[in-house]
Amino acid sequence: MHAFVRTFLLASASLLAAPALAEVAAADPQSATSVGTGATDDNADIVVTARHRSESSQAVPVAISVVGGDHIDNTGAFNVGRLQQLTPTLQFYSSNPRNTSVNVRGFGSPLGLTNDGIDQGVGIYVDDVYYSRVASSTFDFLDVKQIEVLRGPQGTLYGKNTTAGAINITSREPTFDFEGRAELSVGNYGYVQAKGAVSGPVSDKLALRLAVSATSRDGTIRNITASVRDNNLRNIGLRAQTLWRPTDNLEITLAGDYNHQNIVCCATVFVNYTPTQKALNRQYPSIAAAQSYSIPLAAQDPANRLTDVDATLRARQSIGGASLRAKLDLGQGTLTSITAWRYWDWDPSNDRDFTALPITTISQNPSKQRQFTQELRYNRHSDKLDFQLGSFYYQQSINTNGSQVQGPAATKWLLSPNAAPTNPYNQNVIDGLTSTNTIHLSNVSFSVYGQASWRPLPRLTIQPGFRVNYDKKEGSHNAAVTDALGNVLTPGLVTTGTATQKAQLQVLLPESYAPSFSAWNLSYDLTLAYDLAPDVHTYATYSKTFQTGGINLNGVPADAVTGLPQSQYNTVAPESVRHYEVGIKSQFWDRKITLNLAAYRTDISNYQAVFSSNNAASLSTLRGYVANVLKVRSQGIEADFSVRPSERFNAYANFAYTDATYRDFTDAPPPLELSGGSTFSGTNCAIPTALPIGSSPVSCDITGQQLPGVSKYALSFGAEGNVPTALLGKPGQFYLGADGNTRSSYSSNATPSPATQIKGYTLTNFRLGWRSARDAGGVRVDVFGWVRNVFNVSYLEQLQIAPNSVGLVVGNLGDPRTFGGTIKFEF
Repeated sequence: MHAFVRTFLLASASLLAAPALAEVAAADPQSATSVGTGATDDNADIVVTARHRSESSQAVPVAISVVGGDHIDNTGAFNVGRLQQLTPTLQFYSSNPRNTSVNVRGFGSPLGLTNDGIDQGVGIYVDDVYYSRVASSTFDFLDVKQIEVLRGPQGTLYGKNTTAGAINITSREPTFDFEGRAELSVGNYGYVQAKGAVSGPVSDKLALRLAVSATSRDGTIRNITASVRDNNLRNIGLRAQTLWRPTDNLEITLAGDYNHQNIVCCATVFVNYTPTQKALNRQYPSIAAAQSYSIPLAAQDPANRLTDVDATLRARQSIGGASLRAKLDLGQGTLTSITAWRYWDWDPSNDRDFTALPITTISQNPSKQRQFTQELRYNRHSDKLDFQLGSFYYQQSINTNGSQVQGPAATKWLLSPNAAPTNPYNQNVIDGLTSTNTIHLSNVSFSVYGQASWRPLPRLTIQPGFRVNYDKKEGSHNAAVTDALGNVLTPGLVTTGTATQKAQLQVLLPESYAPSFSAWNLSYDLTLAYDLAPDVHTYATYSKTFQTGGINLNGVPADAVTGLPQSQYNTVAPESVRHYEVGIKSQFWDRKITLNLAAYRTDISNYQAVFSSNNAASLSTLRGYVANVLKVRSQGIEADFSVRPSERFNAYANFAYTDATYRDFTDAPPPLELSGGSTFSGTNCAIPTALPIGSSPVSCDITGQQLPGVSKYALSFGAEGNVPTALLGKPGQFYLGADGNTRSSYSSNATPSPATQIKGYTLTNFRLGWRSARDAGGVRVDVFGWVRNVFNVSYLEQLQIAPNSVGLVVGNLGDPRTFGGTIKFEF
């Protein structure tokens, strides 16, 4: 067992020993969950705080999925990536923690390399604090009580504007009764996960809660070049909270957390070679053969989980912060203030060429982010009228200092073959070529928002909302390029330089520009809700909102003649969002059956998407830039079903049909199959193409085609049955549970094509165990074995295209079959 896990266990034992010896009050049972099965699920109301007040999820006129902390633990859904297996409208993709996308109904973050100058459309909130870095979604959940996934725009409810949805994570709070919990899981691949929490009073007005989590696992992909296992897990998290109640109407919570991750990540595997329009001697088979490189046969099948990448892989990150939340009960209303400061430090190392050849030997962009938020809101409740009025201030700064270094294999991989001894191809002129990047962002946002619920009739609720938002972003991108001797290359050498300098600038291009953006925006929505019966609720919503504009900080396309950045790509226009939704939430059979249905349509103008220049004649420093697509649309139907005929059995199924397509995109970049030409003509983008080798379309009309990362069909399901059984004299129950998810195929590239389409898959998980009832001392034990991905399905989560249009396609694999056991104690 690893040293940090042993340290954790000793710390947990010391934390839990004291309350275990004292008289411990039994904790209140956890509420039922709309996504989940287990002993704590019942037919009572599912209580949520999505609208910043406690209420039944069935009464909230929003499409929402609720996952309880126990179900998260039981199903192994210990981060947002695994949470998507429980909620089919949530999509999660990650080529490394920084380059992570979290989407709802197809929208949220552009699929591809993260651009710091673009905001995310799915807000992640932990105890009312906004997490601006989507990398936080790769950390383990820590002492979570409940997670609510809200679908659709939420800008009139939450501080930071979110156009696609919100993930509202609620931690367990400090308690004035002693309580604690400890959990240990072990499994194959050397998996060890340990969690613990203890809570209790310091005085009659002050309570403290401490929580810790540590996860360790060996890599699931074998690197045959470095003889190591890649894609491992090494996470640790700490959280402390104090709750002070100086008076009956005031409570103040001070919280702090620290999370650290240091993993060998993120290895890719060979998926296929796809012929492009590049000259045949510049495509993958030829340039690999020129350097006597070939992938071992076994590594050509992704199911064998082998990689041969040679560069150092590292994904080291720390995230943490502190928050102060004060709630003052004013009688008919509550005034809440949330002040928070957070940081994120990112230290990566990647293999950008995806091969065992030393082409790109260093590729890294370490970043440091700091954010400050201040939210103030007032919630009022009465028989006829509820309303919320709030203000939100957000300040963020990001500083990145990165580098990219080309190695000894770069020249013959990236330049065109030439027999002349004096040609740059034969002089190894790319070896040692270096780009040093300095990137900065200053991001300030201020908003005033509100929402009211007026009940003019007993069954009718009219709910208008508004948001006024100001955003200002200022940034800089400076990339300096030097050759192996330290000579500085300037953009003008693209046309005036020597043959060697021109060849070098085909690979790495210096850039310097300082983009800025600012704008005011107004959002508003209106919801009408009507109760057909006490347990049958309907609603209809119209929302007009926006996704704030942004600035490109990863580099922009350069002018082919001058080599200078093209300023028209510096900024990205705001998205304009119109959202329509109708839904019905119902319960039958004495609330033993719940069936919720929603139908929606979201139209977006100036949709923000990530593009890469597949037609570039070089690798370049361009790592993908964001630009606007005229129109896109997502429409669909969702159904959430659960049944609990008795305390001995319960089941759920959640279905999503999502039709997310481009509605007006006539100038898209060509797909991989049509990229790489040195001449450009027409817009004939049929595959297979009639164009001769060396020629590519100028652009493609992909109107009507699928947005990246969106499965048309997705389903999550689960069931659990139990039998009362005493064990060692303790009353309890044996139980058998299963859960899983299935999704149809989806595109992994902004411009869809057969080469970048990911096949659909189905994952199934089982668990078998025994849980005790709480004894006289309030102690409960739960012991179970589990198998995830029971049938060992080999599936890809994301595809990546190798630079330079050589036709190499690699992928990020999902987890293989894993199995193990868990023991949990609650005091």
